[in-house]
Amino acid sequence: MSHQNMPYRKASRQQSRQMSVDPHHDIHVQQDHYIGIDVGTGSARACIMNSKGDIVGLASENIGLWQPETGYYEQSTSNIWKCICSSIHRAMAQHSIEPDSIRGIGFDATCSLTVFSEDTDEPVSVTGPKFDNADGNDRNVILWLDHRPVEETKKINATNHNLLRYVGGQMSIEMEIPKVLWLKNHMPKELFDKCKFYDLTDALTHMATGNETRSFCSVVCKQGYVPVGVDGSVKGWQGDFLTEIGLQDLCEDNFKRMGGVNGVNGRYLTAGELIGTLSEKAAADMGLPAGIAVGSGVIDAYAGWIGTVGAKVNLPSANIDSKVAKNDVSQAFTRLAAVAGTSTCHLAMSKNPVFVDGVWGPYRDVLIPDYWVAEGGQSATGELLKHVIETHPAFQEAMSVAETFNANIYDYLNEHLREMQEKINAPSISYLGRHFFFYGDLFGNRSPIADPEMKGSVIGLSSDKSMDGLALYYYATMEFIALQTHQIIERMNNSGHIISSIFMSGSQCQNSVLMELMATACDMPVLIPRYVHAAVVHGAAMLGAKAASTNKEGVSEPLWDIMDRMSKPGKAVHPNKDPGEKKLLAAKYKVFLEQCEQQRTFRKEIDEATQGWSR
Repeated sequence: MSHQNMPYRKASRQQSRQMSVDPHHDIHVQQDHYIGIDVGTGSARACIMNSKGDIVGLASENIGLWQPETGYYEQSTSNIWKCICSSIHRAMAQHSIEPDSIRGIGFDATCSLTVFSEDTDEPVSVTGPKFDNADGNDRNVILWLDHRPVEETKKINATNHNLLRYVGGQMSIEMEIPKVLWLKNHMPKELFDKCKFYDLTDALTHMATGNETRSFCSVVCKQGYVPVGVDGSVKGWQGDFLTEIGLQDLCEDNFKRMGGVNGVNGRYLTAGELIGTLSEKAAADMGLPAGIAVGSGVIDAYAGWIGTVGAKVNLPSANIDSKVAKNDVSQAFTRLAAVAGTSTCHLAMSKNPVFVDGVWGPYRDVLIPDYWVAEGGQSATGELLKHVIETHPAFQEAMSVAETFNANIYDYLNEHLREMQEKINAPSISYLGRHFFFYGDLFGNRSPIADPEMKGSVIGLSSDKSMDGLALYYYATMEFIALQTHQIIERMNNSGHIISSIFMSGSQCQNSVLMELMATACDMPVLIPRYVHAAVVHGAAMLGAKAASTNKEGVSEPLWDIMDRMSKPGKAVHPNKDPGEKKLLAAKYKVFLEQCEQQRTFRKEIDEATQGWSR
């Protein structure tokens, strides 16, 4: 029987409540709190959540990022840990939260490869050519967006191994096995042989507890682990695959250096299940008592799913019966979690496995036992908007004017678009860009084409260097993001998903023009969370709540029940009903698809024409 269906004893019943009596004999019950830790690409943040799901403390610290070469991105767990601890101290101090009130801690982080020494448990540098720490280089994290293992990724995908079915047909350069293979190909053998490998989330729970437990979310989604029983998988790790690509040494000792075999020499848990308790050393660093429950972590986008899709909403158009009082887990099947930041991840849950070309997954057990998750994504959304704006000739002028109005550049450009609409009495902002066609895969395509070689294209380019020209290019970029979201959802639904609403999280939620465009282009409501800037770390705190709910029999409260209880209602952005805009965006979507396909056709034709051509 799944842990989700077994009885549990709520944390409020099992945890001892600290009480004090004042001179007037009033009894004060100390409220329980939970800490969520989110390590993103640029910062580590901590939130303190009370038992009602309210965030009562929030702080962040920028983490170090090193780029030793073009396409190389590295970080340090030592630096990240210091930033985590500093964030916790500051978040706790905001409302004088008592350390003794913390019951559980949950972690999420980017899906980045992290390397430690088996012998010393110290960081191993991933910077060549020496790969040692002699010069104080403890950069032991290869960031998710690092693109160094190009050849290794090609070699892996050339195997056509069956496990590739579960990553959309091919493994991404963003995943961790290509990076491990790159290290083997470049690191001195005697050093590589002493390395053990973690996803960053699992590295952080290891640093917090001392345990070697891995999360299904990390290994299934990003490391080629196929859960036992799926497609005949016996040990989770696929020894024949690792041997074929040249990582046969990782098969030794039952895959010990990758985390081992579940129940034999390793332990794997689903989201929020109790890994162990906070160690004395970690507790001292964080300013907390030792012994606090620590939950199995998740990749950051998956914490965004946890922090958003459990919200109670009334969406009759989303095949949800508004008369049903129970916010049942099956309603998650209709809800796409779009976690938008530098890039955007699209997560959808299903009861049964749904295979979608160009979409990662389906992944079993990564969020809720026995359920499956698919992960689509856009390689660059926030980064794409930033690039388009900052490289336009009118950028500095726009920044100066925005600062004059004490506005950020996006809000200013949105207002400028509205003024342009008003000036020509246009029926909508989208009308302004009717003859401008921008295809924006400048950073490659993650879904649904899964082609890292994809680039951008523009039809309707002019010599306009003005503010209007910048605003138009900016609008076209937002339109591209919305139309590509439509493309991903359409591919997923055509394959068997039943998505009918989008639950957003991340800073892009504050962009009203983008959210309205997203709703109309996809023809479904977009839900904006209560905690716009903290939906992901809020989800991480819920992992801490699940860990803390574990009873003596090892059974914890189902994650969906925690999400249902602790999620906060947000606001809905509905599609524009104007038939003119719908007709325009439908026509623009047709052009978008043609631009996408034509680029691949043109590239193939040119490659054939130049094949064998050499000096």
